[in-house]
Amino acid sequence: MNAEEIARFLRSHPQFFDQHPELLEAILVPHPYGGRAIPLAERQAVALRDKARLLEGRLGELIKFGEENDAISEKVHRLAVALVGARDFPALAHSLYFHLREDFAVPHVALRVWGKAVPADFTEAEAVDDAQRQLAAAMGAPQCGPAAASPFIPWFREAAEHVRSVALVPLGESVVFGLLALGSEDPQRFFPEMGTLYLRRIGELCAAGVSARL
Repeated sequence: MNAEEIARFLRSHPQFFDQHPELLEAILVPHPYGGRAIPLAERQAVALRDKARLLEGRLGELIKFGEENDAISEKVHRLAVALVGARDFPALAHSLYFHLREDFAVPHVALRVWGKAVPADFTEAEAVDDAQRQLAAAMGAPQCGPAAASPFIPWFREAAEHVRSVALVPLGESVVFGLLALGSEDPQRFFPEMGTLYLRRIGELCAAGVSARL
């Protein structure tokens, strides 16, 4: 009988060691972390402890992710309350910039809106060329990645040369009427594979606030 046949036999007869419990102590196998031989029962206990440690590590990761998501959700909630309470567009923009900088630690924020009655002397009403509008309309969802070669980098003005990664959030569902640009000096702050759920929610809040006040 070879090793594979023995393995098949034990799999098809799970009661074998119940009928022969003395073998659990009599059969010796190598210790997984040393050269000495240990009883089969002890080897099983070692395997169970390893599995328990692995599960504890995964549980710790899930708890950590849950806590991080709770913290982000709380920040998004505070932003939503602030935007709802803004009496006009200037107050809305001020609240948006404040919370993104202070709560979300985004150092550089730029907002542009087109096709709506934004006062001409507002930064948010500065000209957006057709190519930029078309890019924003084609995004479909927030886009994150390196700042290099992004056509929206000039929106950050004097800080543009320091921005290394960006998140671009289109505003509007059926028709895009604006773009929220977030910039960071950390090249890994916004990366292509990152999740964008909260960025999308922030964009929806911003779009709803702008539409209600213009």
